[in-house]
Amino acid sequence: MACASAFTPTLAAPTVAQRRVATGAFAPLVGPVRPVKARAARVVVKASLKEKALTGATAAALTAAMMVPEIAEAADSGLSPSLKNFLLSIVSGGVVLGVIFGAVIAVANFDPVKRT
Repeated sequence: MACASAFTPTLAAPTVAQRRVATGAFAPLVGPVRPVKARAARVVVKASLKEKALTGATAAALTAAMMVPEIAEAADSGLSPSLKNFLLSIVSGGVVLGVIFGAVIAVANFDPVKRT
């Protein structure tokens, strides 16, 4: 708070004599002032009773299925550690290729070859 009060006198508003009228290229464009009307756009989503019932039944069935321990265990990721490592190596290889292609494209755009 002490810092803010120290700078307060230096931020005083300019007086009428100090204000300059903008002329020439620095003059602001003055045009007719029109009030801006707010657009009342509402998104309305309508679903039929049949769709609502189907959605509710699906949610209830999934909730009931997850209460059974065997089904809940089957929903767990059944990937072995070696399969996870294999898939991660494929993903990391794709990331490396993406970075290489991105670098090539960036250099090609940065320094284009002009042929006549």
